[in-house]
Amino acid sequence: MIQEFRLPDLGEGLADAEIVQWLVAPGDTVTLNQTLAEVETAKAVVELPSPYDGTVTTLHAEAGETVDVGAPLIAFDVAGEDPAGPAPTGEAAADATETEAAEEKTPPNLVGYGAAPSSKARPARRARRAGAAAPAADTAVLEAAPHDVLPEAPASVRVGERPRSTPPVRAYAKRLGVDIVLVAAEVGDRVITRDDIDAYTERVGGGTATPAAAPVVPSVFGDAQARETRIPIRGVRKHTAAAMVQSAFTAPHVTTFHTVDVTATMDLIARLKTDRSLSEHRIGPLVVVAKAVCLALSRTPGLNSRWDEAAGEIVQPHYVDLGIAAATERGLIVPNIRDAERMTLSQLADSIAALTQTARSGKTSPADLAGGTFSITNIGVFGIDAGTPILPPGQSGILAVGAVRRMPWEHRGEIALRQVMTLSLSFDHRIVDGAEGARFVKDVADILEEPGRAMLMG
Repeated sequence: MIQEFRLPDLGEGLADAEIVQWLVAPGDTVTLNQTLAEVETAKAVVELPSPYDGTVTTLHAEAGETVDVGAPLIAFDVAGEDPAGPAPTGEAAADATETEAAEEKTPPNLVGYGAAPSSKARPARRARRAGAAAPAADTAVLEAAPHDVLPEAPASVRVGERPRSTPPVRAYAKRLGVDIVLVAAEVGDRVITRDDIDAYTERVGGGTATPAAAPVVPSVFGDAQARETRIPIRGVRKHTAAAMVQSAFTAPHVTTFHTVDVTATMDLIARLKTDRSLSEHRIGPLVVVAKAVCLALSRTPGLNSRWDEAAGEIVQPHYVDLGIAAATERGLIVPNIRDAERMTLSQLADSIAALTQTARSGKTSPADLAGGTFSITNIGVFGIDAGTPILPPGQSGILAVGAVRRMPWEHRGEIALRQVMTLSLSFDHRIVDGAEGARFVKDVADILEEPGRAMLMG
C-alpha cells in the first residue's frame, strides 16, 4: 500500500525547508528511522528519518527545491496491501471498508512525521510552478542550485518549468557559460545530462564543448564573463536578516566599550595548557570570558532578561542559556549552551568546542538555536578589536570579544608591553540602564585582569 510522507514542522513553526540532498532514490528499500534526506530550514540543516519500512516509489521534490510544511515529500510502498482477488461483497465489504477507514486514522509511526494515506494508487508527481506565474526574481531563485547561482538569462526564456538536472550538471553548464534553461527548451522534460550540455555547446558554438581559449583578464571579484552575481536570499541568511532587522528596530541599542589588560588571564591559560589533567580540554580566552560573563550576570540580572511586550513585563530567568555566535558557510547562527552558569571552566570549554563543531557542520538543531538569554560573539578571531553587535531577538545583552594584542600599557606606574583586549557590550536600553551595563563590563574586566577575583563572585 502507498504511504505518503509530508514535510513535518521541524520546530519553531518554520513554514518551509529546502532539500539539500536526497539520500535515497525511487526503488530503494528503507527501514524505520533511516535518514531519507537533509533539508535546510531557516535555522539549520536537519536530517529527516523515515517513518516507514518499505520501498521508495516517488520523490515529490528535487534537491534545491523549497517545500512547504505539510506538502508531499516522498511516497513509500509499504507491506500490508491486500493480495489481488475477488472484491468482497455484502457484510465482508462493509468490514473491509471499516478496516480501511481505521487504517487511515492510525497515527504515523513517528510522532510528528508522516500523514494518513489518501489513496492506494501511486501518487502523481507534484506539478512544478511555472515561471510565467511568478516574477523574474522568484524564477531565478527556483532555477538556482542549492548553493550555486546560474547566469541570468533573457526574461523571454524563463517561462517554463525549472530545468531537471543534477547539481554536478548545473555546475558543468555554469563552467562552460551555458544557460541550462536554453538546454531544457531543447531536451524537453527529461533530466538534462552532461552530453546534452556538450551537444548544445557544440551546436551553438559550432565547435567543441570547451570554453573559448581566448585570453581573459581575470577579475578580482570572480567571473570575468559576468558583470554581477545574484545569490538567492534563503535559509540561514534569510532568517538572520529578518531577525537582525526586527531586533535593530525594536530594541533601543546602546554599546559601551572597555579595553582591559588580560595578561594575567593569558598567563593562566598558558599554565592550564601544561596541566596534563586538562590536556583534553581546549581552554582559551573565549572560555574564560564565558565563565566571567556567567559570574557577572549573577550581579547584573538585567543583562540576562527579556522584554515581554504582550504581558507588559520584564522576564528575568534564573539560569543562563549562553549563546555563542558561530560563523558558518550558511551564515551566522547563535546556538546556546544550556545552564552555562552551572558549568566549570573545563565543561564550558568542551561545550563551546562541541557547539562550534556542530554549527560549522550544519547539524545544529532548531532547539539548540532557541531560547538564549545572553550571547557572546568572538570577533577577535578575525583580528578585530571592537564592534557594535546587534542583539539577538529576545535578549537584552550581547558581548563582543576583541583580539588580544601586545601593546604599550601603564602597569604599576611604568610603561610595559602588556596583552590587552577590548570588550564591546550592546544592551537593550529599555531594560538595562547605562550604570548597570557599565557594572557588568567592569565585573567581566576585573576577572580578566585578575582571574582570582572570580572567587569573590557567584
